[in-house]
Amino acid sequence: MRLVTWNVNGLRAVLKKGFEDIMATLDPDVVCLQETKAQADQIEVDESLFPYQYVNCAKKKGYSGTMILSLNEPVSVHAGIGLEQHDQEGRVLTADFGSFCLVDVYVPNSGDGLKRLDYRMEWDKAFSAYLKNLNKPVLVCGDFNVARTDLDVYDETAAAACAGYTPQERESFETNFLDSFVDVFRALHPDTRAYTWWSYYSRGREKNEGERIDYWLASPDMMDRIRGIRILDDVFGSDHCPVELEIDA
Repeated sequence: MRLVTWNVNGLRAVLKKGFEDIMATLDPDVVCLQETKAQADQIEVDESLFPYQYVNCAKKKGYSGTMILSLNEPVSVHAGIGLEQHDQEGRVLTADFGSFCLVDVYVPNSGDGLKRLDYRMEWDKAFSAYLKNLNKPVLVCGDFNVARTDLDVYDETAAAACAGYTPQERESFETNFLDSFVDVFRALHPDTRAYTWWSYYSRGREKNEGERIDYWLASPDMMDRIRGIRILDDVFGSDHCPVELEIDA
């Protein structure tokens, strides 16, 4: 079973850049998208590629949003985490595939000047509690808007004062998520420096000056089903690249 996560930074834009051809080439069973920036009636993905399509849209148009595309029908799909104050921006979709739950997430960015840092800390705790109450093995994927270590950023000194690499965000990630889940890429590639996001502004992708902020996390009891993980940095269309996970079905 092949699963892909990708922050597309605007699904309508990526559809014009060959999204469906990319998916046909990658041939995944399930795709989790973040930052779709569209309402449900604005999204048209070929149903012959993915017959089952689920969206969670932000109330604010053109902002945030998540989507799951699947070849097979999940047992159930649920939007949000059940807390109104955290469910206005379409950031979470959960698909129950029977033997495990797949959670697609777009974690809030702390923003310029760290204006949303306090909210981000609250959100991490609430989302962590939600995951731990799912009562079955879990795969979590998406843009967590945090780079864990110096291996996950191009320039540790420059990143230290910016959203996504502050001590508070990194500690929150470790405390709220890695106490119960495994960072699959780092577990399988402990010494590899690789990135999933590059700044458009600094032309970071051309220079490979980026950050690894897109993850697959797994319940420990899912790890024996995992066969591999790849950061697909040769796939373009967004300022993020897809990350592919292969598991035993």
